[in-house]
Amino acid sequence: MAQSPQEMADKMVANMPEKTGKPLADWVAIVKASGLEKHGEMVELLKREHGMTHGFANLVAHEVRGGVATKLPDPSTDLVAAQYAGDKAGLRPIHDAIADAVAGFGGDVEQAPKKTYVSLRRAKQFALVQPSTKTRVDVGINLKDVPPQRRLEASGSFNGMVSHRVRLGSVEDVDAELIEWLRMAYDRAG
Repeated sequence: MAQSPQEMADKMVANMPEKTGKPLADWVAIVKASGLEKHGEMVELLKREHGMTHGFANLVAHEVRGGVATKLPDPSTDLVAAQYAGDKAGLRPIHDAIADAVAGFGGDVEQAPKKTYVSLRRAKQFALVQPSTKTRVDVGINLKDVPPQRRLEASGSFNGMVSHRVRLGSVEDVDAELIEWLRMAYDRAG
């Protein structure tokens, strides 16, 4: 079962001392002492000077700017829930299966929901998940030097931020082949 954004944040906070050497409160204090105010600058500081992965640095910056890691999300702003509302509700298990798979790639995977899709990022975007119709989820993948093959289509007009698209109609389509393509894109985004 896929974790909610709050559960993912809680897990990252719990793992932070082991993975980064300090608990969240210590990292927040370090960033606040730096005097930085912009999110991107905070992330860069943590990555450059402290060797933190993007996912943890992003979490700390969000915490500094408003405590989002320790607050429950407002259901009215849950972008993923909104994407899979109504006629697209039956597609949510496809999204959740992909989210579970990529979360296992590493602690630096960031799932960044937008209005119509979820961006999957490491140091940069490596894929996206979008419920495109009532019956289909499209997965965009950045594999620029890989020729299209079978269901790994050229992205065409689907989305200019990815090189390929895979169309999924059921959770069974989230198979080893798709996960391998996602893993390859993740590895290249590091």
